[in-house]
Amino acid sequence: MPTFRTYDGTELAYHLAGEGRPLICLPGGPMRAARYLGDLGGLSRAHRLILLDLRGTGDSASPDDPSTYRCDRLVDDVEALRAHLGLERVDLLGHSASASLAALYAVRYPQRLRTLTLVAPSTRATGIPATDQDRRHASELRGHEPWYAEASAALEEIRAGRATAGARAAALPFTYGRWDAAARAHAAEAAAQTNSEAGALYYPQDGLDTATVITALRELPVPVLVLAGEYDGGPTPDRAAEMAALFPYGELVVQRGAGHYPWLDDPGSFVRTVTAFLDPGVSSVLAGGIRLAYRFWGDPAAPPVVLAHGRGGSSGDWTRIAEQLAARHRVYALDFRGHGLSDWPGRYSFELFRDDLHAFLEVRNLPGAVLIGHSMGGVAALLLAAQHPGLIGGLVIEDAPPLLPLDTPRSPARRPAGELGFDWPVVPCTEAQLSDPDPAVWERLGEITAPALVVGGARSHIDQQQLARMARRIPGGQYVSVDAGHLVHGDNPDAFLAALRDFGVG
Repeated sequence: MPTFRTYDGTELAYHLAGEGRPLICLPGGPMRAARYLGDLGGLSRAHRLILLDLRGTGDSASPDDPSTYRCDRLVDDVEALRAHLGLERVDLLGHSASASLAALYAVRYPQRLRTLTLVAPSTRATGIPATDQDRRHASELRGHEPWYAEASAALEEIRAGRATAGARAAALPFTYGRWDAAARAHAAEAAAQTNSEAGALYYPQDGLDTATVITALRELPVPVLVLAGEYDGGPTPDRAAEMAALFPYGELVVQRGAGHYPWLDDPGSFVRTVTAFLDPGVSSVLAGGIRLAYRFWGDPAAPPVVLAHGRGGSSGDWTRIAEQLAARHRVYALDFRGHGLSDWPGRYSFELFRDDLHAFLEVRNLPGAVLIGHSMGGVAALLLAAQHPGLIGGLVIEDAPPLLPLDTPRSPARRPAGELGFDWPVVPCTEAQLSDPDPAVWERLGEITAPALVVGGARSHIDQQQLARMARRIPGGQYVSVDAGHLVHGDNPDAFLAALRDFGVG
């Protein structure tokens, strides 16, 4: 366990988890040992987590001066940790009460920040009130839960000023999105992990200068993610939105089904959201209520090209092609819903993937873009080009299933073992459509007006004669066969790029 001495000589401890770019993590409570953060739902797979035990908590020593427990004085401990680590600038994450500490650090040391992530943040440092009405509204969202009656009665006791240990314990289920065995175990450890005396001193009795804090945060020149739980009562999503709006580069994400500890309630969703935010090569847009992550290359003023991956893939599959196209184009590659770093909502169809493409083009203001889709992404691109002919400037379909009735229905797919980079329900949902396609899809190919190129893999499992028919069905459509398997752009990128150049792209 590494330690360092801070500005007043107090020895502080921190814990390390994972590999990758460092992420300093500040625990809430206030003044709860960092152990409760765990590895933040698996975020350690993408980042080296540096989990600080604030002074007087966990393995850190207690200071001689109790007034240094104040959050505005803890700021210098965070700066001492940064200097100890030898980092010029840091990615900083604060949970709950430590969001106030992280915000105060941003005010005092903005030049030392690369990004700021605030998870289920206390809004106290920014003067945004967390009211009883907020908590009541959040609790009412849980009315269907079997524990609701008892927990609701306990909340009323607390509101009436009778915050007994029993009432606080009975109200704990409201804090979690799922009151399961893991949540119960997590909650049971809180008392032993928290320095309550230090916590009572965390916020200064004379208050914080919120006006000064707000003024400084409005000028903070770094990306800020505010991540709130749908069911959290402090902050509610509305209060979190107010907080995110303070930052010139603020982004709000509300995690569905989550409470105050979103990495416990849905680790995958939490990790995808934070990983996308922290990756400088990834951005996100909100499209139809779904957060879609995407990568980008090239000059923003250049003609746009949008790349749509196949089933089970991600935007990263296009890196080599995108880097080549970026010499003359602004290139975007998105993660469809249920894939990569985008949201995994659980419901999927080719039509929903079409809607993802449509919404992405609209949000990014990319009318007239060339759309290149592989396999599943190619089907989505075809559907979009038929539904909105004037939206697409050019269309390239790479070895996409032609959505014609199959002589032999597909056998049910079996989920492979291990962790997947996509949501498995994508497969059975799309398999059902492939086995029994809507005949109107084939008929509407004739409505496509954009110049179209169909690229097939000569060694693919896709019937190439049907792909050629598909090209002929599209007015002015062209078909090109490439010596490759199903993933044409991966198996033979040079020939794929040559086909694009002949088509006028590249």
